[in-house]
Amino acid sequence: MKRIRLKAVAIKKKRIVSFIFIIVFVVASCLFPHILSVDSPKARYTIVIDAGHGGIDGGAVGTQTKIEERDLNLIYAKTLKRVCEEFGFKVVLTRSDENGLYSPLAKNKKKSEMQKRQDIIESVKPDLLVSIHMNSFPKQSCRGAQVFYAESNEGGMLLAQKIQESLHAKIEFAKSTPKVGDYYVLNCTRCAGVLIECGFLSNKEEEMLLQQKEYINDFCYQVFCGILQFFKM
Repeated sequence: MKRIRLKAVAIKKKRIVSFIFIIVFVVASCLFPHILSVDSPKARYTIVIDAGHGGIDGGAVGTQTKIEERDLNLIYAKTLKRVCEEFGFKVVLTRSDENGLYSPLAKNKKKSEMQKRQDIIESVKPDLLVSIHMNSFPKQSCRGAQVFYAESNEGGMLLAQKIQESLHAKIEFAKSTPKVGDYYVLNCTRCAGVLIECGFLSNKEEEMLLQQKEYINDFCYQVFCGILQFFKM
């Protein structure tokens, strides 16, 4: 008899707890619908990651290892893609292998390549664009990551500021402020776009550093943190 009463009390308590939970859920749904939404807001954002160069256009070349910018850009683009997708963003790469985007029949392959990049961006209609590049300069002491944005693109400027701040805080020698850059890939879109020169292949120390897996992961994570800060705005 005592066991039956205890069981009845336990069932009653469970019903009360369930009732309270339902009340709390309903109230929370009314007051904070964005928190309880099944569709995560981040899943609604689409990012285009553009690995610069490709195919016959190798870009800058390392002074020691002779690594080509084309190949390193793709490694960084794929790493950044993985980080962003793990968080839930939709990511589209302009190129996913070593081949160029130009038409084999095009007389002006550079023009053909840039048009293809624009076509991809326009078809995706992304919330933001990140173009990945490596730098080079005759003065071999130059080093450090630099973020660029189109002068007329306010969203790009804000995105560039957030990414540059994140890089400067954690990546050694990264510049402190972004710069205006006159680049086709930035000028061809109205979405928030940046071009990141990740470092200088003409600097011996930085050339080696840019190829280290741990450094690549850290660098891309800081770019990702800048993207998050931009979306929080």
